Amino acid sequence: MTEAKSPLLCRSLFVFSLLYGGMVVIAGVLGVKQVALGPLAVEAGIFAFLLLVAMGSAVAELHGRATADAIVRWGFLPLIVSACLIQIVLALPADAGMYPPAVDAFPIVVGQGARMMLAGLISYGTSQTLNVLIFSKLKRAEGEGKLVWLRGMIASIVSQIVDTVLFITISFYGERPILALMTGQMLTKVALSVVLVPWLITGFVALGRRLDR
Repeated sequence: MTEAKSPLLCRSLFVFSLLYGGMVVIAGVLGVKQVALGPLAVEAGIFAFLLLVAMGSAVAELHGRATADAIVRWGFLPLIVSACLIQIVLALPADAGMYPPAVDAFPIVVGQGARMMLAGLISYGTSQTLNVLIFSKLKRAEGEGKLVWLRGMIASIVSQIVDTVLFITISFYGERPILALMTGQMLTKVALSVVLVPWLITGFVALGRRLDR
């Protein structure tokens, strides 16, 4: 009798877990830059978050909702550890020979206030869990392997809207007008979800199946 292989040993899950952890960490760094996409503007971290959305949905498709939810929960670990390491490095004195512009730029690039860090944790956990939930519910309705690209796109649109509302409200409410900022971010994220996510999730699911052959 051949022993069944545990999902935790699947090559696709191993590869996606590594990539997922990396994207969780780098998203906050990329978010420092605002990019212009025609008339729309969005923080560059959205590209990493769209990869997270697509990977979460792909894991749900290949290994089930429970496994995808576990990936999201474990994503807090690299997120929190990296945030703590950043604070430690910021507190340490810079070497006297360090390139002066880099000394001034480093805190701007990697430093975040406590309010924004809290906003990031809440919006990440809520939006990514919601993405997996919606994708899994649609999977149950449509059937295994059907309309993966459409299910992923719908889940991404809803989860990214929620992510925007939570992050901007928690980060900036009471400090600056948030409605215009929120609207612009939502429009851009919805547009990117429509354009990119169907291709990303289709590619990740195909890659996962190939890795597990």
